[in-house]
Amino acid sequence: MSAFEVTLQQLNDLLTDDSGFYSWPTKHAHEVYPRIYVGNAFVATNVTRLKSMGITHILNAAEGNSFMHVNTNTEFYAGTGITYHGVAASDTDHFDISVYFEEAADFIEKALTYKNGKGRVYVHCREGYSRSPTLVIAYLMLRQNMDVHSALATVRQRREIGPNDGFLYQLCILNQRLAIERMF
Repeated sequence: MSAFEVTLQQLNDLLTDDSGFYSWPTKHAHEVYPRIYVGNAFVATNVTRLKSMGITHILNAAEGNSFMHVNTNTEFYAGTGITYHGVAASDTDHFDISVYFEEAADFIEKALTYKNGKGRVYVHCREGYSRSPTLVIAYLMLRQNMDVHSALATVRQRREIGPNDGFLYQLCILNQRLAIERMF
């Protein structure tokens, strides 16, 4: 399978179990890559738990105050020593989350290099199921030179996820762009 031939169906196949169903996350948070955690709002709003996990940075992939968002911001984490960055993404097929791929990857990279590589980043949305794993997959593609299949499989091996088809399509577009760039 070449980088140009990855389809939504192939990515969806990676996300489902043997019966063809998606699974809901079994825990509030999972370490999906060394020092990168994906999870939900429950952990994101529990500073004590974040501190016990050693989290130094938070990337909120669902910043906002509607039901589908998580209403935290820089002030919420003031005085905790945790560095915050928010992205106001909506979990809908037509939302263009790709406009946040680079800034999210930059933030995750900065978190991981914090204090000589001692940083830990918690990437979350409301459920830790669609928006946040999408941004982590984009990071793995952009900064760890993974193709979309490998990046998605890496995250999925450690957490039950289900990015919507619009997000998966945008990851396929990123995959094609990176494949072309890496050829030259």
